[in-house]
Amino acid sequence: MSSTMIDSPFLQDLYGTDEMRTVFSTESLLQKWLDVEAALAQAEADFGVIPAQAAEEIARQARAERLDSARIKLWVDQTVHPIVPIIRALQAACQSDAGEYIHWGATTQDIMDTATILQIKEALRIFRKRLNELAAALASLARDYHDTLMPGRTHGQHALPITFGYKVAVWLAEVQRHITRLDQLEPRLLVGQLGGASGTLASLGEKALPVQQRMMEILGLKPPLITWHTARDNLAEYASLLAMIAATLGKIAHEIISLQHTELAEVEEPFYLGKVGSSTMPHKRNPMVCEAIHALSRLVLRLAPSAWDAMIQEHERDWSSDHIEWAYIPEISIYTDGALSLTVGVISGLHVYPERMRKNLDLTDGLILSEAVMLALSPHLGRQSAHEIVYRCSMQAYDENRSFAEILNNNPTVTSYLTAEQIDALLNPSEYIGLASVLVDRVLESIGDPSE
Repeated sequence: MSSTMIDSPFLQDLYGTDEMRTVFSTESLLQKWLDVEAALAQAEADFGVIPAQAAEEIARQARAERLDSARIKLWVDQTVHPIVPIIRALQAACQSDAGEYIHWGATTQDIMDTATILQIKEALRIFRKRLNELAAALASLARDYHDTLMPGRTHGQHALPITFGYKVAVWLAEVQRHITRLDQLEPRLLVGQLGGASGTLASLGEKALPVQQRMMEILGLKPPLITWHTARDNLAEYASLLAMIAATLGKIAHEIISLQHTELAEVEEPFYLGKVGSSTMPHKRNPMVCEAIHALSRLVLRLAPSAWDAMIQEHERDWSSDHIEWAYIPEISIYTDGALSLTVGVISGLHVYPERMRKNLDLTDGLILSEAVMLALSPHLGRQSAHEIVYRCSMQAYDENRSFAEILNNNPTVTSYLTAEQIDALLNPSEYIGLASVLVDRVLESIGDPSE
């Protein structure tokens, strides 16, 4: 029985992927708890804290499929505790007295925090793969439309000409920075937890640090410099990075939605016969995937503050904050991955309409090149005076619905310094894209081959 969009049999693929849902599934979490208990036992056996035979039996039985999930659920309800029932179930599965050595010297939060980090470690692998796929798709798009002219827009209005490749390269550079941030985050984030009751490792005495080091080696994590039971900045940084990634995806999706407006029609998210835009208007080709991405980005942005809230903790243990993490970490991870997966699909199959871009570029009949005319007049008149003259010519073109070239060619001040041929040349958008092509090349060269 499902009750959220994450696991809805009908809509779940608009909110996440099976790959990430598996990472944060109940079965995965249970196995991670057992993996941590087994690693703890093995590390303690290596240093003579518990018998080697006990550690071997604990590891042998620490498999989710060997435990009675129904009994665990009953014990969770009775104890109102997540780990004690696991210990009981694992103990019941162990032969002889091996079960007596489970959880030796640890506290519940050690097991749960380390299991969470193991899940996040798997999630980071998926995020890296998705980001690399997105970077590769964006790089391909930037190359394909490297020199495709389109209107640049500021405040929703035509600004100066750009290329579509330039617009995409801006997105690509941002995604590449997220990949760098992910790389930089890993050493701070992939750190396990073993501190004992108050974090001082008093329960393991002089063998505490060697056991801790060995336990983390087994799990493929770094040992902590100091217990982080109430220091949750690592998880807040993880959530913050996901929020930044989601915001980038939301921006890209929103831009595609805007450029897909009927009046613009410069790009369109992938369409195939059978995709339905409306239940009542058969003609609609709505950007519904981009709308899903935009929605997911907003959900992620609203979850991120939960991570910052959970940083505020009391004394040496505060489960009121930890409860927040149990809820938001799976959700923010699944939503972000869902948005990434959908965005990769949109970018990989994006329909681009260069002819429409060019048509829209000409909508203002030359006004989009007003800066070029102003700067050509500035050496003769001064920059501010040139701005005033071109401003008045521009407003006249708007008010009288005449071409910018016609207005300029009928202005005596303008024609004192510029010939009709010079005006025509200044109003050629392909000659006023600045370093757009160079900047696209710089981005593409800086990332190499993101598919590798």
